[in-house]
Amino acid sequence: MMKVSLFITCLADVFYPQVGKSVVEVLRQYGVEVDFPVDQTCCGQPAFNSGYHAEAKEAAKQLIQAFEQSERVVTPSGSCASMIRHYYPELFKQDEAWLQRAENLADKTYEFSEFMVQVLNVKLDDLYLPAKATYHQSCHMSRGLGVKEEPHLLLAQVQGLEVKELPYCNDCCGFGGTFAAKMSDISEKMVDEKVKHIESTGADVLIGSDLGCLMNIGGRLSRTGKPISVMHVAEVLAKGGVKK
Repeated sequence: MMKVSLFITCLADVFYPQVGKSVVEVLRQYGVEVDFPVDQTCCGQPAFNSGYHAEAKEAAKQLIQAFEQSERVVTPSGSCASMIRHYYPELFKQDEAWLQRAENLADKTYEFSEFMVQVLNVKLDDLYLPAKATYHQSCHMSRGLGVKEEPHLLLAQVQGLEVKELPYCNDCCGFGGTFAAKMSDISEKMVDEKVKHIESTGADVLIGSDLGCLMNIGGRLSRTGKPISVMHVAEVLAKGGVKK
């Protein structure tokens, strides 16, 4: 049996635990054994993006040690997966003792949809979820991690789910981690533009793969009274169930 460890991420742990539960549920449905290393913590991305690389290294060391014995690591965040895959080796490039350990974690870490498609090669013939949706393509996942098509390949297999193309799908939603806090006025304008494009599709559901984006967009949808819900890809697959 294939074994993976769940890297829950800060946002899923604190704000969206149902997403973590959905990841575990879906992976188990496809014969994967999932464990949860309790010593895991933040990947260090907020500190890293703010220029606090020494502090980011301390967080990275904790995460590296937490997953040292894991065969594979799966996370419901393209952003955090990108941090581990691309920036952990950069953080420790001058530290031979930790560089190999960082690269080992980078090599076995996957974003959820990436793992489902590239490793498990799953077929979702029995899933059914009647809804009209659109998909938000997060910057860190598409540009940083290079994962673009995998979520679409999964969603296209869910019967009853109509996914409309989102205009200007490559545009940032304005979250950008600390950007939303440091430049909130600009961030608000960006998310308002994103909401306008989402509304234009006629979708009832916005689907995404990064919880920072879904939090930002979902919050704006709620504050402006838009009747559009947000879901992570893992939630879609978990709630799809089996077609009767």
